[in-house]
Amino acid sequence: MQRQTLARVLNLVSDEDQQILNLSVADARRLLLSHDPREVLRIQGSFALLARDAGNPQRVCLARSLDRPLRYFLAKESDGPLLVVADRIDTLRDALEREGHGDQFHPSYTRMVPAHHVTEIQLVGCPDPNPAYRRFFDPPRGVLPPDLDAIGEAYVRALCEEVRLWLAAVPEREPLGVLFSGGIDSGALFLCLYHELLASGRSPARLKAFTLAVDGAGDDLEQAREFLQRTGLPMFGEAVEVTSAGLDPFAAVAAIEDYKPLDVECAAMSLALLQGIRERYPSWRFLADGDGGDENLKDYPIEENPELTLRSVVNNRMLYQEGWGVEAIKHSLTYSGGLSRGCVRGYAPAKRHGFSLFSPYHRPRVIAVAEAIPFAELAQGSHEALYRLKGEVLSRGVRRVTGLDLPVFPKRRFQHGAATRETFRSRFGIHPGRYRSHLLSLYP
Repeated sequence: MQRQTLARVLNLVSDEDQQILNLSVADARRLLLSHDPREVLRIQGSFALLARDAGNPQRVCLARSLDRPLRYFLAKESDGPLLVVADRIDTLRDALEREGHGDQFHPSYTRMVPAHHVTEIQLVGCPDPNPAYRRFFDPPRGVLPPDLDAIGEAYVRALCEEVRLWLAAVPEREPLGVLFSGGIDSGALFLCLYHELLASGRSPARLKAFTLAVDGAGDDLEQAREFLQRTGLPMFGEAVEVTSAGLDPFAAVAAIEDYKPLDVECAAMSLALLQGIRERYPSWRFLADGDGGDENLKDYPIEENPELTLRSVVNNRMLYQEGWGVEAIKHSLTYSGGLSRGCVRGYAPAKRHGFSLFSPYHRPRVIAVAEAIPFAELAQGSHEALYRLKGEVLSRGVRRVTGLDLPVFPKRRFQHGAATRETFRSRFGIHPGRYRSHLLSLYP
């Protein structure tokens, strides 16, 4: 008779690190084990969860929200497999070394749980079977009428609902910060926060709009000030000035454990901004930002990516959030795809500096409205028409829901607006291959 293997599970993501707004962590874990993956949608907030089936201990389920990573590694032990789960690759490595399995580690053997799926693993020994991915979030696509007023109202109402849930979970006297460029996404978020604080009878004096200015320059600082001036709210703005010498792309590679240039650049700027806030406000905890807004409303220059066409962008489900999908050849098992991969650009810098970071644009309620937009019908084959949509949707929606006017400026990436072109080139004019080489050098 064959002896049953004994599998160990080492979960290094603590319950205290979960930010679930409506359930206990234990109740959320029970939803993961449901045979209907859609039950996971009942979990509101930010989570990275593991659940082991008491009736079948070989069955382990993992799931996470879009805003944070969840990684795992399967090691071999004489009595069965060892599953180690963490939010970082280096945490997995360190745990394996402590357990005496450091010789089995390589970063390419680590796996990322893809967002919007329950990842089910059977701990049955050698050889390890592939995990099963069961989608828990599958919103209908293109079902809204091509009415920009109605679309904008639905989208901003969803934003405000997520803001309300977040505010209800934040202690009453805690200050609130917005990582603020004056762009469409951070601007709409700021106005929604301001509106919801007033609507609930709470003081908006808790609110600050933090704008990064490298060497005191960059277009974002002027844009942010103009935004707040035009909305009559200049008293909320606060510039966070840092020196260009503090922008270290290789430190950003180590922080996010990735090498994609756009994410490295964004993370380097985020690390500088958050360090500046932390030095100024040692006890500040809660920050909000507009990450995910570009992905939701497909506001990326298609021309910069030779793999994309307008047709592929508007016809593929959550392409910017998930990449090509878990069944695609180009889906990275180590990193996942799209924002499911890129979420580390915000999560890792915030965690490093002790902040709790929130973006309503990551939440399923908001993404569901975005997926319901009939992009193909509205774009009519025009890149320019597609790029105009975000400004139209958010400006109309903010006006209809909050009564406030949202200033709309031309699109500019965070890393480009926080510094001059010359400063940006001097700090990031690096061949992308050096980022990948530096990441691999961290795991000799």
